[in-house]
Amino acid sequence: MKNLLARSGARRAACLAVSGLALSLAGGWSASPAFAQSVAPISGQPSSIPTPAPRSVPSSFADLANRLLPSVVNVSTSAVLKPSKNDDKGPDSSAPDGPQVPPFQQGSPLEKFFHDYLKHKPAPNHPPRRQQALGSGFIIDASGIIVTNNHVIEGADQVSVTLQDGTEMPARIVGRDSQVDLAVLEVKPKHPLPTVPLGRSDKARIGDWVLAIGNPFGLNGTVTAGIISSRGRNVEHGLYDDYIQTDAAINRGNSGGPLFNLSGEVIGINTLIYGGAGGDSIGIGFAIPADDARGIIDQLRRTGHVSRGWMGLKFQDVTNDIAETLDFHKPDGSNGKGTLISEIDPKGPAAKAGLEVGDIITRVGDQDVTGQTMPRIIASILPGAKAQLTVWHKGAFKTLPITLGQSPTPPDMPPSDTHQPEHRHAALGELGVTVSSIDADARTQYALTDDQRGVLVSRVEAGSPAASRGIAEGNVITQVGQDQINTPDDFAKAIQRLHDRKKTEVLLLVQDDDGLRWVPVPFLGN
Repeated sequence: MKNLLARSGARRAACLAVSGLALSLAGGWSASPAFAQSVAPISGQPSSIPTPAPRSVPSSFADLANRLLPSVVNVSTSAVLKPSKNDDKGPDSSAPDGPQVPPFQQGSPLEKFFHDYLKHKPAPNHPPRRQQALGSGFIIDASGIIVTNNHVIEGADQVSVTLQDGTEMPARIVGRDSQVDLAVLEVKPKHPLPTVPLGRSDKARIGDWVLAIGNPFGLNGTVTAGIISSRGRNVEHGLYDDYIQTDAAINRGNSGGPLFNLSGEVIGINTLIYGGAGGDSIGIGFAIPADDARGIIDQLRRTGHVSRGWMGLKFQDVTNDIAETLDFHKPDGSNGKGTLISEIDPKGPAAKAGLEVGDIITRVGDQDVTGQTMPRIIASILPGAKAQLTVWHKGAFKTLPITLGQSPTPPDMPPSDTHQPEHRHAALGELGVTVSSIDADARTQYALTDDQRGVLVSRVEAGSPAASRGIAEGNVITQVGQDQINTPDDFAKAIQRLHDRKKTEVLLLVQDDDGLRWVPVPFLGN
């Protein structure tokens, strides 16, 4: 299991470094046959198992564990790295035919092996070396369909599955999805296999008992129990974070295995853990909810890949500071929640629907949205489908229909329209920032595109409000609130209008190396 600090971003890494914790891929598994040799339904609603009545703490999990264990499998992967004639130049060699780490998903067992291999590689004439890595999975179809994590099989050239009775079979990768970290495998058994159904994770409550059955550290068929500690966790692992948190012991070797409720249904796929210095479990594990996984598994089984809806925009969460700066409120007067649009693809569905930068989307269909939930809600809508958006536009709510497109991989956000501003400067002491027009020299110095518009941040005072919010020299400010900025004069006038309205903060749309983001900046003295 690999420490995932790099995958979680620098800000997350800094926080975890201070706390002494590490976010890691869980390498493990668990599964359960609700009814032996039955085919678990994946599409639409899961099998109709009545919601159990409130129950006391069970005296034993033995009967449940005994029923579930046969559907648990061990997923074994392997890959080969052949030493090259330039291996003696070291793992950082830049020679074209020097040793290279294959593009495994960061944190996967094979990635760790190859990094270790290059640190302690054999002589150049050493024969090719094959290394195995272990993960877990569970059977959802008696014909041999198995679910696991994508990072378990990422980069492998051979995959095999071992059942609880020791039977080993080669496995074919049916499809995989790196964005949510799921994969579907297929084996060809001689007889129907025991299966487990996907349950309703939305019915799971904080405090409910759960079981995890897996292969931690190669200890086959290990059963652990705990409770649901929290739901809807965002650990900055990806766009679609919505994890179930549990204190059931999940360790290295558990990736890809399910988390069970006491009815024997899979309500989550164990994927990540917080670990101590050694990366081992400290009672904080994360599972992909079954409700999020169901549609993805369906698509992977049918087509081998996942199609997601796409609107062609970038957005961020509406914080209290942003809501107050924009005077954005719900009808009852409380601060509103939603997603603030920071960038729009001029050829994308959002532009065609009439959305604009600075608009706030509050609902998609009948679902309220935030910066965390918006990616999942949009991705769950198939390309070509229509949706109704509730949008706050310049002080008023309106409804817009939109037809979603196919999500590109990776998303491609074209630049804005061309505008060449006059060459001027504006120094605003109350923000601690000096801005200038974008001329040819500035475009060269800061690697700005020919069609970049806005004003260039040419100086930031140390300790100023702008500096405290992360604005730096070389950034470009494209909007003040919902006003487009093309020249330093535009910028100064927009700030003055806010002063005239007795505002204490300004909301800036700032372009930096990571793209566009909205930044609320207080005026000096506020």
